[in-house]
Amino acid sequence: MTSPIVAAVQAVERGGMDRAEAVRGVCCDDVEDLLHATLTGGSSTPVVARGVAASPGAASGRVCLTVDAVLDADDLGVPAVFIRPFTTPADEVAMSAAAGILTAKGGMASHAAVIARGWGIPAVVGVETLAVDETAGVVRLNEVELRDGDFITVDGSAGTVMLGAAELSKAEVPDELFTLLDWADEMRDGRAAVLANADDAASARLARQFGATGVGLCRTEHMFLGERLPLIQRAITEGGKAALDALVEVQVGDLVGLLEVMDGLPVTVRLLDPPLHEFLPDHPELAEENPMLGVRGARLGVLRPELYRSQAAAVAEATARRLSAGGDPQTQIMVPLVVGGPELAHVRDAVTDELAGFASRLGGRTIPVGAMIETPRSALVAAEVAGWADFLSVGTNDLTQMTFGFSRDDIEAKIMRPYVESGLLAANPFETLDESGVGRLVADAMAAARAARPGIEIGVCGEHGGDPASIAFFADAGVEYVSCSPHRVPVARLAAAQAVAAQAVAAQAVIGSA
Repeated sequence: MTSPIVAAVQAVERGGMDRAEAVRGVCCDDVEDLLHATLTGGSSTPVVARGVAASPGAASGRVCLTVDAVLDADDLGVPAVFIRPFTTPADEVAMSAAAGILTAKGGMASHAAVIARGWGIPAVVGVETLAVDETAGVVRLNEVELRDGDFITVDGSAGTVMLGAAELSKAEVPDELFTLLDWADEMRDGRAAVLANADDAASARLARQFGATGVGLCRTEHMFLGERLPLIQRAITEGGKAALDALVEVQVGDLVGLLEVMDGLPVTVRLLDPPLHEFLPDHPELAEENPMLGVRGARLGVLRPELYRSQAAAVAEATARRLSAGGDPQTQIMVPLVVGGPELAHVRDAVTDELAGFASRLGGRTIPVGAMIETPRSALVAAEVAGWADFLSVGTNDLTQMTFGFSRDDIEAKIMRPYVESGLLAANPFETLDESGVGRLVADAMAAARAARPGIEIGVCGEHGGDPASIAFFADAGVEYVSCSPHRVPVARLAAAQAVAAQAVAAQAVIGSA
């Protein structure tokens, strides 16, 4: 069956429609379908459980309950479905090698979901009927018991789990997709740019291949995962020059590679925002009653300024090395989870003081320092925050969590489906932006920030940056860019073009009625 995208491009080539008609007429779901493996129409594998459709595509593989089991399967060339109660940064070495991911807890903005989408791995999370007994090597789904080595299928587009290995169709991306997306970019005419969330050179390379025009969010805590996890743990718990130097050395190497891939395009490096319960689960002295609202982001920078100073030095060093190599690094530093202007000013002073030591090696270039608007208070006092920020980026994951009072790690599996089915919510707010509540905060914050500081650049870097309906809202609000996972960039490019086209139609309608 011919893809609607292929058919639309062929119609333009035959003269049956123009490019704008082709771009407007293609559904974003059609793009999504081309990028991921899917269940074939003849698949009859029974569904045994349902959860949150966290990362699109389908995958079949051997049940693996531990990191070692996934790595052993990978060595044998056997696809693995990594099954955990929930995932943490320590699991990411296995997640990267898995064909699919399945968790008992979590939602659209949980660790498993965000990482899976970033890497393009199908994932179903928040399966309440899933019980994992790692010691016994047993998984229970309702009344079904599976053991390490049995086969299972996850469909991250539908949120379903099936027994056995289902028949899958491979992802095949036709050249016509990129032709259509090039036309979409022409229609945008520089508005509502699409950047990517990328934490390493490989992710940045994929994002650029998919057409991203920069990195809107580089999460530096993601550079310290798997075997590197002890580096960040020592830096936070022990501090000291040796621990901080090791942190800087790793970060400089990663950033040089990322800046090289994105040469000439903006790269926004977010300073550390590690939820301590994920990065330091074995340190009870640092345990918090509500860790997602605890010592994170700017708060860590206030309490441990040497961490942010070291990171600023790493960013400056990587930028200087790229300049020395003849590159054109467009680096920015972003402070996460701020709550107001005085806090941002305090952290910014430490960061810019560190950057000043690299002035001669940066050849007169400055590294802008901006802030994330992701707490309700920062949205309400955006004018104050803008006074100390060179740019702003709205982090909609945390802003949604804090505005609703919904835990982004486990609320979706428990109440989201009944709330949506009962009409209490129009949609899952972690998937599609809540326009009347969270959206109002975003729009009001943008207006206040621009009134206080005309021309300040404002983007969006939450997972909503890859959702078509949310992109339409952001385009109407006037964001300069959205930033999303690399695999969502093609969808975002089409959605942004369609949003800009809809604005043009609406404007013409207003002129016509005047």
